[in-house]
Amino acid sequence: MPFLDRLQRWAGELPDGTAVAVAGQRLSWADLRDAAAALVPGAPAVALLSEQNSLHFAVAFAAAVAGERRCAVLDPDWPQQLQDGIAARISGAVPPVPGSLAEALAGRVPALGPDLADGRPDTPFLIGLTSGTTSVPKAFSRSRRSWRQSFDASIGFFGLGREDRTLAPGPLAASLNLYALAECLYAGAEFHTLEHFDVGDAHAAISHDGITRLVLVPTMLRLLSERGLTGGVDASGIRSIICAGSKLDARTLEAARRWAPNATIFEYYGASELSFVAGSGLRPGESPEPGGTGIGGPFPGVGIRILDDAGTVLPDGRDGNICVRSGMVSDGYLWGDDGQALRCFDGWFTVGDQGFLSGGTLHMLGRRSDMIITAGTNVYPHEVELALASVPGVAAAVAAGQPDDLRGQRVVAGVVPSHGALTATQLKAGVEDVLVRSKRPLEYFALAELPLTDRGKISRQLLLDWVASNDPRIRRLA
Repeated sequence: MPFLDRLQRWAGELPDGTAVAVAGQRLSWADLRDAAAALVPGAPAVALLSEQNSLHFAVAFAAAVAGERRCAVLDPDWPQQLQDGIAARISGAVPPVPGSLAEALAGRVPALGPDLADGRPDTPFLIGLTSGTTSVPKAFSRSRRSWRQSFDASIGFFGLGREDRTLAPGPLAASLNLYALAECLYAGAEFHTLEHFDVGDAHAAISHDGITRLVLVPTMLRLLSERGLTGGVDASGIRSIICAGSKLDARTLEAARRWAPNATIFEYYGASELSFVAGSGLRPGESPEPGGTGIGGPFPGVGIRILDDAGTVLPDGRDGNICVRSGMVSDGYLWGDDGQALRCFDGWFTVGDQGFLSGGTLHMLGRRSDMIITAGTNVYPHEVELALASVPGVAAAVAAGQPDDLRGQRVVAGVVPSHGALTATQLKAGVEDVLVRSKRPLEYFALAELPLTDRGKISRQLLLDWVASNDPRIRRLA
């Protein structure tokens, strides 16, 4: 396990059917099996896979996890110096597969083996890496059993069937898309991706390849939806949209509902170290909760508790560490754990994300490090941003805590208008019924663009820098 025995099955049952398609090029189940099997005898015990999206990526990944081999998937856009540093760390941190050599010599278990077959369920197969820029990212380990349980949970939760054609247009080096590839290989469903994310190429795949299922992050969904509506791209054949990364804002959700009217839109919370935690599906015709933080109920086989830093269970409505108990949790870190990255409270694991439970629904608030403390009240920027994004005329929002002599910090927010002009009065009225008074921004700014890092992530510190320097991209709203 986790998926090679299934790959052998599908290659036998449907040898000529499409297994993987990348930018119009296709690989059948039999071809994928044979190409991967040809690479297995020369595959090392620990492989480093650093490639752009391609058919060869799928082949190499399958070969790299055969037997009891392990694979680390690196972002090919990382600097070579960073990749070399990761390679050096792995060579020093990854021990031989425990017991496998002795068992192989005794004739019981082939440690690696020349065949395209799954290793023992309890053995590690994937070395996951958190995002890195110039410093070496943290590395964690996943077992074959943990992914097998994740497959069974996600296939049931999202309703993936063999007739589905999944498009994951992002990089396969990202865990979301790598998992989608492996999940489809396990389920016997077609997997499609692009060489690089491009809105036009994604629309072409949806129109011409019969795509029924999208797996992507919110920014991609928004681009595909808004431009698809403008360009008349028919997405009526899409039956499910699986979105991860952050809760969908109101505008993205509304655009996706109009563009793909027959799709159930799934949002979920998970982490690479924890796998799936909680989620929900918004079916066609159902109305979302405006500005809400609720992400849904637990995935099958997952227990959720909210614990404080001492490991005490907190009651409904009290926010604290989102802690998880399931068979899908990773085996821990190979390096980079400072004792806070993946904490365990008597079998309950957390990566430090904050939230609360209410009536069985998990509400996501964000990372503790992002929290704003204003006049003794804890405010999570993500909660404020979701509320603002539900206000008519707001295309996107970002909130931050500005130093304040009286309150400690004060909540300020910047918004990118979707059309026309916005006033602070409109924004205050728009969040009045969604946010309690202590969490409402005290100042609003109109933004010409979102403050983003060089990796495309929202930077709340950059918003504060713009405010402090009277940057021309920001204007105070009256």
